Amino acid sequence: MNISYKWLKDYIDTDLRPEDLEGILTQIGLEVGSIDEVESIKGGLRGLVIGHVLTCEKHPNSDHLSKTTVDVGAGEPLPIVCGAPNVAAGQKVVVATVGTTLYDGDNEFQIKKSKIRGEVSEGMICAEDEIGLGKGHDGIMVLPETAIVGTPASTYFNVESDYCIEVDLTPNRVDSSSHIGVARDLAAYLRKEQDISYTKPSVDDFKVDDRSLQIPIELVNPEACPRYSGVTISGVEVKESPEWLQNRLKAIGLSPINNVVDITNYVLFECGQPLHAFDAEEITGDKVVVKTMTPGTSFVTLDEVERELHEDDLMICNAQEAMCIGGVFGGIKSGVKDSTKNIFLESACFDPVFIRKTARRFGLSTDASFRFERGTDPNNVIYALKRAAMLIKEIAGGKISSDIVDIYPTPIEDFKIEVSFANIKRMIGKDLGPELIKRILTSLEIKIDQETKSGLSLSVPPYRVDVKREADIIEELLRIYGYNNIEIPTQVNASLQYSVKPDPVKIRNIAADLLSAQGFNEIWSNSLTKASYYENRTSISDANTVKLFNPLSADLNAMRQNLLFGGLEAIAYNANRRNPDLRLYEFGNCYFNKGSELAENPLKNYHEEEHLALFVSGEKERESWTAPQSGSSFFQLKAYVENLLLKFGLKTDRVKVEGFSNDLISEGLIYSTYSGRKIVEFGVVARKLQKEFDIENPVYFADIFMDNLILEQKNAKTSFSELPKYPEVRRDLALLLDKAVQFKQVSDLAFKMERKLLRSVDLFDVYEGKGVPEGKKSYAVSFILRDDEKTLNEKQIEKIMAKLIQTFEKELGAQLR
Repeated sequence: MNISYKWLKDYIDTDLRPEDLEGILTQIGLEVGSIDEVESIKGGLRGLVIGHVLTCEKHPNSDHLSKTTVDVGAGEPLPIVCGAPNVAAGQKVVVATVGTTLYDGDNEFQIKKSKIRGEVSEGMICAEDEIGLGKGHDGIMVLPETAIVGTPASTYFNVESDYCIEVDLTPNRVDSSSHIGVARDLAAYLRKEQDISYTKPSVDDFKVDDRSLQIPIELVNPEACPRYSGVTISGVEVKESPEWLQNRLKAIGLSPINNVVDITNYVLFECGQPLHAFDAEEITGDKVVVKTMTPGTSFVTLDEVERELHEDDLMICNAQEAMCIGGVFGGIKSGVKDSTKNIFLESACFDPVFIRKTARRFGLSTDASFRFERGTDPNNVIYALKRAAMLIKEIAGGKISSDIVDIYPTPIEDFKIEVSFANIKRMIGKDLGPELIKRILTSLEIKIDQETKSGLSLSVPPYRVDVKREADIIEELLRIYGYNNIEIPTQVNASLQYSVKPDPVKIRNIAADLLSAQGFNEIWSNSLTKASYYENRTSISDANTVKLFNPLSADLNAMRQNLLFGGLEAIAYNANRRNPDLRLYEFGNCYFNKGSELAENPLKNYHEEEHLALFVSGEKERESWTAPQSGSSFFQLKAYVENLLLKFGLKTDRVKVEGFSNDLISEGLIYSTYSGRKIVEFGVVARKLQKEFDIENPVYFADIFMDNLILEQKNAKTSFSELPKYPEVRRDLALLLDKAVQFKQVSDLAFKMERKLLRSVDLFDVYEGKGVPEGKKSYAVSFILRDDEKTLNEKQIEKIMAKLIQTFEKELGAQLR
């Protein structure tokens, strides 16, 4: 939300500079994102001066240009070539001197000394659209004879300079979504040390001129609209707003539209109450009805989009049809037009839940819905209505032609809260004293109903939707008193805690350290994702997706079931920015809907798991002259996975290995414990899925089930052994095998046959091609043998190798090559 520095000072008399306000506002919970100087005209007309055209004659080398000399009040007259048809000697004009920067929207250009068709030109005589003073471009801007030569244009046109303070409001602080709201908080802070208060413009002079245009109101849905008020103003003249009003709106980034609409926006940002002005001629039947419509009803909004209404969308209607989506967006027909003469001005308090759901359904976010979604002040409705009506009468003319109609069936009461001085001291950590506490509360417009020795009974106004408990009151006190004013304690209180074994945090850190050391980068993806990712998949059930009732957008409407899609988004993002060689990992929870109906305890219907995802894509190593480029591979990922499992004591001989493939992973492996607990799934991401994310390089993905890995650590034991005293012996075999035979079968058979002396079995080459029969493949396998008690002799080695060959021939139909 943007706040104008000058506008803010209309409500609080302070000499604080914008830089001073930044620190104070941030300290009291209104964090300042930025402070920017703004001007009523972009560039502030710097470098432009009032000039007098002394001479004007035809350009010798052009039919449409003129040669002029212009007195700008400094030194010799300037020669300027001008292309405007209306330039003439004797005129007072606006001149952009050499070095001046002019703006055309977001573009800018600098005036330079130049030659135009052979004639020197040292400036530019300006049209009104070229300097931001209008839209006309028929010719140069001709000023009255009274204009004084040499006067800076910024002075002549009274260019205002202001500061726009961007306040990053938290969702609970809608009470400060206006200039008066910020002034109220600022005054509360400053009142600790000085006698200061904020002021609201008076509406005591509001009066009804006549009752010639009475429009009754019918409130059909009071649960959606606790309060609805309106008044009519007749005989208005819709035109451009006065300069001061335009400057106020421009300072906070709003574009002026017309005087009536500008006033409703002005009051909105002044006191935080959204308003809406209807063309009274469009209110068929001279009646306003606040109600919901039949589901499926079509309605065209101001942006000319036809929308289909939901049964819970609150509409502002006339006797026949809808005119406006209540609290969200106006209709195409009922808004104020240049021809409007009579208006119906609306001021209301809508239920936040109704407005939030409607805004999300239509994907609309307006200044009005922003405030109504968070809760507006029901007691501000009439004040804002009177304030706007009086401004419209003053600026647009006309007369107030009806009584204020105020439908408020169930007035909203103040929140009642009890707070004790002891709890204030305990939670803040400092004794503020009763007098300071009462002064702060009073400055925040919190009423003190009763005071006792032990505490206070308070009434909190409804606009403070976030203050409903004793802890909230204490937070308000601390916010205004200042967090920085609480001294750091001289002692630290601590208690001994026994950590859970195995410690999940420690396990995560070990895994993260290992992966980072291997060149991986950690990523964090949003746990909210697209529900469409899980639709029409064979390996994932859409019924298990946890979907949001009121999503922020269609891209964030569900909780993730896995970490795959978030990682693919990250890979696509990096690849599109010329960073395709990636090794990424992410820890994160995945969420599941069990799909059962548990009315008594619906939380049991949901389940979440912690996972660790690994992603490998692109080249295996950076480009270098020392080695040729080679792409990442499944076996590279397999090595990373097995190294990680080995770090936690899970050797491959302790897990069951199964192959799998589905619509997400084209080829992969599953490692599970023999008790059936799944530890990891990894493989090659399906090409079809990669195309959905526009990823060209193959992607290798591993999904580690952290909960199961942590459970396995309960029984894990760390052991060590001395370095072997006796040497290892290596023997290699070239085995001709059927294509269906896997290396794991070879390895398992070898260890089954020789348990004592065989230390490792590795595959170092696979060959299929010339010299190998069809349907066969050649495995080059190494065997490492070692006896920890003595040196192996050749006879023992040959005996073991002969048994291995015999076993492979018998069990696998292997042949030696």
